[in-house]
Amino acid sequence: MKITINEHQLPQSGALVASALQGGKLLATAKQLDKASKGAISKAIKASRFDGRKGQWLDILAPAGIGADRVLLGGLGEVKDIKPLGLEDFGGAALQRLASCGLKNMIIACDPITGAKGDPALSAASMAYGARLASYRFDKYRTKMKAEDKPSVTSLSVLAQSPAAARRHFKALEAIADGVFMTRDLVSEPANVLYPDSMAQQCRTLSKLGVKVEVLNEARMEKLGMGALLGVGQGSPRESLMVVMRWQGAGAKTKPVAFVGKGVTFDTGGISLKPGPGMEMMKWDMGGAGTVIGLMKALAGRKAKVNAIGVVGLVENMPDGKAQRPGDIVTSMSGQTIEILNTDAEGRLVLADALWYTQERFKPQFMVNLATLTGAMVIALGHENAGLFSNNDKLAQQLFDAGAEVDEGVWRMPLSDAYDKKINCAIADMKNIGGRDAGSITAAQFLQRFVNKVPWAHLDIAGVAWGDQGKPTVPKGGTGWGVRLLDRLVANHYEGGK
Repeated sequence: MKITINEHQLPQSGALVASALQGGKLLATAKQLDKASKGAISKAIKASRFDGRKGQWLDILAPAGIGADRVLLGGLGEVKDIKPLGLEDFGGAALQRLASCGLKNMIIACDPITGAKGDPALSAASMAYGARLASYRFDKYRTKMKAEDKPSVTSLSVLAQSPAAARRHFKALEAIADGVFMTRDLVSEPANVLYPDSMAQQCRTLSKLGVKVEVLNEARMEKLGMGALLGVGQGSPRESLMVVMRWQGAGAKTKPVAFVGKGVTFDTGGISLKPGPGMEMMKWDMGGAGTVIGLMKALAGRKAKVNAIGVVGLVENMPDGKAQRPGDIVTSMSGQTIEILNTDAEGRLVLADALWYTQERFKPQFMVNLATLTGAMVIALGHENAGLFSNNDKLAQQLFDAGAEVDEGVWRMPLSDAYDKKINCAIADMKNIGGRDAGSITAAQFLQRFVNKVPWAHLDIAGVAWGDQGKPTVPKGGTGWGVRLLDRLVANHYEGGK
């Protein structure tokens, strides 16, 4: 969908979105429409329960006296509560309501609001950004869609008071949206299409944005001693890979920030086979790696002034005569040995070698890893927040604050020696599960054994990588969760020598 930002001018056709404040106070465009239609807008409000509260909508078809074919009036709520995130939701919800209305053109008027804080140009860009995020669809495999199932809106114009300034804001936001869309695409693809090699090929497409991409094959990883990662994929005919992505947006002497993702492109559980019902959803067990790839695209796309490393371990966990068995002992790149008690606790094995490799080679300022790691995280936090585990209070707070700013919430969970003891093992340095109790925490304790003293955070995104219920800017399916959060983390604290 084409999105433009233009000067204020009432359209002569299409669907026009205007707004009102709580209490039914019409903003400038809605006032113009009301005057031109001889009070049709006010009359429609009186005949409804619309009073401008946030999230309220009133659809008015073809009011006489105006050029637009229909008017959608949206509530912004109270002036003090109007913020960029709410304006993103406004733009996204407006598009969702009108996407299949039968009209091709949609216009959102972003009027100045007396008393509102913030940059009016950013407000317009935020509405456009919200609509862009909401426009995502994954229809590539649907060959028999009905006309009414397809969006009719093909172009969106946001009317701004300062269009040139709004366009500058939107340029960076659109690059972030491109990263979110890439993550959503990766998470949505079936496992017969997306597997380690094809996912590595997707990483290579970032080269055109200036990202340096390096792919480590099994032979290279074997020389490095990555027995933990390689053990997970040994039951699959598809070769396991590790991909390293580097974006150099700051000075050569600036230490990088690092993001590490679990990329299990399909997880059967291996010999510890998962139950059949719901196994099809394990195509998105690479969601952590998907987020890292989308983030690297976002950072490079908006030319972020940061040195960033993205590392993803790509494997397929399959049952086979060559597959890893419960009771096997593997040696990780760190030299630490691991007894495999459950082959379905595989993501932590992939991350163990990926984290060690990242901190040893790149000496980053911090590492954040992402993984759809444990079902226990969904039981604990549902689908509203990701689990946050960290060895560094400052980094944990930065992640929490960034999540709140972009509506990608995280909730910090505990780490301690008492939990760590649960993964001690009688015949190896550790075992890969700690038992039924505190499953998400013992998984995090396992990962912590591979980060040394590097500031580190683990985000367990099992409950948020996929959504069965949409939001204004997040359609159902792959959410792209984490791209916006981590981009905001970088922008707030780590760009330009911060």
